[in-house]
Amino acid sequence: MDKEVLENHKRYLERKALYKRFGCDIDRERAFIIEKAQPIYGDILEAGTGKGHFALALAKEGYRFTTFDISEQEQKFARLNLKYFGLDYLVDFRIENGESLSFKDNSFDIVFSINTFHHLINPYKVLDELIRLLSFEGKLVLSDFTKEGMALMDKIHASEGRKHEVSKTTLVDIEPYLIKNGFKIDKASSKFQEVLIAQHQ
Repeated sequence: MDKEVLENHKRYLERKALYKRFGCDIDRERAFIIEKAQPIYGDILEAGTGKGHFALALAKEGYRFTTFDISEQEQKFARLNLKYFGLDYLVDFRIENGESLSFKDNSFDIVFSINTFHHLINPYKVLDELIRLLSFEGKLVLSDFTKEGMALMDKIHASEGRKHEVSKTTLVDIEPYLIKNGFKIDKASSKFQEVLIAQHQ
């Protein structure tokens, strides 16, 4: 196997082990989101690939989907990670700015955004774009860290000598905005993840 793929996979395993050391099983958290999002159907988009943990979870379930991120470096990590498992063929990787996406209106039935909103400078601009892309029968699945999850991320970043930068906007703020825009909301939460599922009324 390609040396770059193997080295990337080693970094992925180290990252998983780091989360585990702080009491979080990444795979279990991703499985929880996928379970709550069921049924998953049609054309699927993931907004904010990051290092590809959720993309890998979706691909392992056999879903074909498009995923985008603004960071080429993160996208490369995710692509190599899926390549290690032989699952990259299921995924269309794109470099996109979430505030101005190239996709057509109503072009996706399921739109996921996992642990992305707390990073965004203009979260409502991105949210408006995701709403624009959603088909009328579709659903928006947003998940972000609970308070325990945020505390965990702070510890993980601190252990790496970094600070976990977060915006002021949370899913608690986003929920009334979606309701105002004609969505009905279902919610669920695990210890580390809160999940908000929005569908057109």
